[in-house]
Amino acid sequence: MNQPARSPWGHEDRFGGAGAHAARALADHEVEDSTERWPHGISRRATMRISDVLRALRTEFPGVSHSKLRFLEEQGLIEPERTPSGYRQYSPADVERLRYVLLEQRDRYLPLKVIKENLAALDEGEVVENPAPRLATNGGEPERAVTRQKYTVATLASTAEVDVSLVEGLISAGVLRQAPGGQLDAWSLEVVQLAAALSEYGIEPRHLRLLRTSADRHVGLVEQVVAPWRSQQSASARAHASTLAGEVGELFAKLHTVWVRQGVGDLTS
Repeated sequence: MNQPARSPWGHEDRFGGAGAHAARALADHEVEDSTERWPHGISRRATMRISDVLRALRTEFPGVSHSKLRFLEEQGLIEPERTPSGYRQYSPADVERLRYVLLEQRDRYLPLKVIKENLAALDEGEVVENPAPRLATNGGEPERAVTRQKYTVATLASTAEVDVSLVEGLISAGVLRQAPGGQLDAWSLEVVQLAAALSEYGIEPRHLRLLRTSADRHVGLVEQVVAPWRSQQSASARAHASTLAGEVGELFAKLHTVWVRQGVGDLTS
């Protein structure tokens, strides 16, 4: 006597082999549907705790925190699964979406609204300019990124391939500022490289002091904008302040660029 076919869930299928095949096809279809969101080809099995996610991201984004992840979740940029007891669990694909959001904030200063729209477009299979995703894992292990380092005057000059006197001149002019221990942060490298390029046109460190003063004033205005959120004790408010500061700061930078280009255009018209 023929034995009844068994379904993929372990119980007997009253409809025999055809019914079992249909059930398997349905299950396969459900798996395909669950992997449609961007990024593709990365596991969506939610087994990572929030501490695992922070460990995977903090090498590249030292400032990321529990409150930052919760804020991004509140804004609809990430949707971790919840265990029956209410704990959040993330998948490697979730980590990639988080990395994309953090990269776009840090490197392009895009507003969260725009980042969310870009993610929605990626989910639909559209091509988005410079999505810049990098795999969170390499052979199952978190991929380590280069940590933003600190410099001494000598190491900064060596890395930028400039004379030590240029770095010292930028410090004396107040364009570069040393930490109490005498170290210079990672942003200093780009400042020195740009200053070196400008020196080819006769622009000296003392000429850049005014630009630095102007930038400080911009930062002061940003600080005024985010002050109401920074003064609050809630983690969500402080995360909002961090996001808002990046967005407003980028708008100031773009406005400054427009004015410089306008003035240069007037010179060449």
